[in-house]
Amino acid sequence: MKKTTFFLCTMLLISSIVIFPRSSFAYPFWAQQNYESPREATGKIVCANCHLAQMPTIAEVPQSVGADSVFKAVVKIPYKDDIKEIGADGSEVPLQVGAVVMLPDGFKLAPQERWTDEIKEETEGVYFTNYSEEKDNIILVGPLPGDTNKEIVFPVLSPNPATNKDYHYGKYSLHIGGNRGRGQVYPTGDKSNNVIFTSTSSGTINSIETNEDGSYQINIENENGEIFTEVVPVGPELIVREQDQISAGDPLTNDPNVGGFGQLDAEVVLQSPYRIIGLIAFFIGVGLTQILLVLKKKQVEKVQAAEGV
Repeated sequence: MKKTTFFLCTMLLISSIVIFPRSSFAYPFWAQQNYESPREATGKIVCANCHLAQMPTIAEVPQSVGADSVFKAVVKIPYKDDIKEIGADGSEVPLQVGAVVMLPDGFKLAPQERWTDEIKEETEGVYFTNYSEEKDNIILVGPLPGDTNKEIVFPVLSPNPATNKDYHYGKYSLHIGGNRGRGQVYPTGDKSNNVIFTSTSSGTINSIETNEDGSYQINIENENGEIFTEVVPVGPELIVREQDQISAGDPLTNDPNVGGFGQLDAEVVLQSPYRIIGLIAFFIGVGLTQILLVLKKKQVEKVQAAEGV
């Protein structure tokens, strides 16, 4: 009975993943499987290894936050409206977006019971996942439909140094990446169909053959009579014709990519309430001192006027 129940549960889980996949099951897993951390020693986020095109990413983070408080880190991924890209099968598909936020140690995704009504409304339909079980301070989102998710809100919970001595008040750095569109290179190093294809040899295009799946075979004859074949997958448009003379490195297709990846760093201060109280007390002290100095000056002027000085 136990084996039968286990088998049925397993089949139900597999079926739910296949039939009703969640967005977060897509391309971020390549980075998760191949890199212990999504940020290399050089500071580059590893998404840039496959998404070669650069586009801007904007982040909005509070200048300072209190201990054990929930705040919003907003990642904006701008691009022109109604842009479509080439899918893996060569058809036009809507552009999708994704984002990664690397929080400092101790910061993490806020539990849903602490989300405000505003945060719940702003994150509706967005699925958050941790980069790994060991790194709950690194949060991934995507892919999501780009038309409705050009601005992604990350609800973040700050640590409390009063209850955990491993963390301290002060300034912390955040590393943020935003992506729109498919990558140009697979993790294996192979090109996707979302990139320019170039010739690896010089010569004359002898013939261009179209395969059943819509891909092309371009046969290039060099000056020695040798034939080299270039394979172009379905998707990119050919910009060469038979009998064209080409050199090694010349483009064979257009550039179908309309997306790109961008990253930036941000800073947030984990502020101690005692520092704020001390700062307010300092300002009050300075203000009172200035007032007393003005009053003392007026008193001296009156004394001098009475003495005829």
